[in-house]
Amino acid sequence: MRLIRGAYNFRSAMRGCVATIGNYDGVHLGHQAVLRKLLTQARARGLPATVIVFEPQPAEYFGGSAAPARLSSLRDKCHLLADCGIDRLLVLKFDTALADLTAAEFIKGFLIDKLGIKGLIVGDDFKFGCDRGGDYSTLQNFAAEFDFSLERASSFLSNAERTSSTRLRAALQAGDFSAVPDLLGHPYRIVGRVVHGNENGRGMGFPTANLNLNRRKPPLNGIFAARVAGLAAHPLAAIAYVGTRPIIGGEKFVLEVHIFDYSADCYGQHLQVEFLAKIRGDLPFTNFDALAEQIAVDCAQAREILKAQPC
Repeated sequence: MRLIRGAYNFRSAMRGCVATIGNYDGVHLGHQAVLRKLLTQARARGLPATVIVFEPQPAEYFGGSAAPARLSSLRDKCHLLADCGIDRLLVLKFDTALADLTAAEFIKGFLIDKLGIKGLIVGDDFKFGCDRGGDYSTLQNFAAEFDFSLERASSFLSNAERTSSTRLRAALQAGDFSAVPDLLGHPYRIVGRVVHGNENGRGMGFPTANLNLNRRKPPLNGIFAARVAGLAAHPLAAIAYVGTRPIIGGEKFVLEVHIFDYSADCYGQHLQVEFLAKIRGDLPFTNFDALAEQIAVDCAQAREILKAQPC
């Protein structure tokens, strides 16, 4: 998959594509249904299947720290979309200039004049342009005038409910991991590079791999039974912590993973952490001895959970 950062990097030789636009946060089963339609139409026309996303996501631009927790970083999103077979990912910087564009200006100036789209597929709730003034009917008028095909994908249902990033985020926050595969098609995962931490875990006898989240706020918090891919031929059993480490007065969210029966150096490596069950929420420990005692209990519980969920 080709990653194109910014409209200025989209060259005239690239014009002509079948595209879809959205956040694609999490790339859940609803997103995947839209992507299958995109790929079918693009392959039939012999054109590149192109996904257009925004960074930051519009809710982050307008809402700041109050925006919903992000399900996937841009790196995660790239991997997930590539796995779906997408040819191009075009990342547009969402700033004042873009936010101020009317729906007509975005369609004519960007989709038609810049990209030269031949087909467009959007979700059933797609809104765009300044003050979200554009919708499917707006697109229909331009499709008729400029001769590109337009398709609206209907909602994808899971257990008779619409599959959405909001629903997935709620399941993760509630620790309802039984619902996650029905929404994603697989367990929830976070990918990150291992960086140096404070080594508090090592001092307590539970060394951790500390992953750089590169995001303000993850969609889950607490202690989890997990598996880690990227260090061996098969995923390794682990226990994961996502939180701000209140015992040291932390403010930044971190992901720390203690991999069972593993002691090799993994600094700098990119790991994939798969979350399988929530053990407990974050607790306000006042000393490391009490924390170490609780971690031993958590590890025993995680091992039992993982035994019941073989790879």
